Amino acid sequence: MIVGAGIFAFINIIVAGYGFLSAGGDSKKVEAAWNKIWQSLLGLAFVAGSFVLAAIFGWLIFKDPTAILSPKIYGP
Repeated sequence: MIVGAGIFAFINIIVAGYGFLSAGGDSKKVEAAWNKIWQSLLGLAFVAGSFVLAAIFGWLIFKDPTAILSPKIYGP
């Protein structure tokens, strides 16, 4: 899902950049493109933040930052 979020954000930024370049000075189109770029970057920040939160919770609960990100299953 994280790779999908990254690809989706990349495509959104490319499309918004094209919309920004083709706006031709129309303030509504420029604002819409900036909003789309901002929302894509904010989404990427949330995805990156989820890794940071998982590492913090793993360290607090299991004393290992990678415990949640790469769990070890012990069995027979």
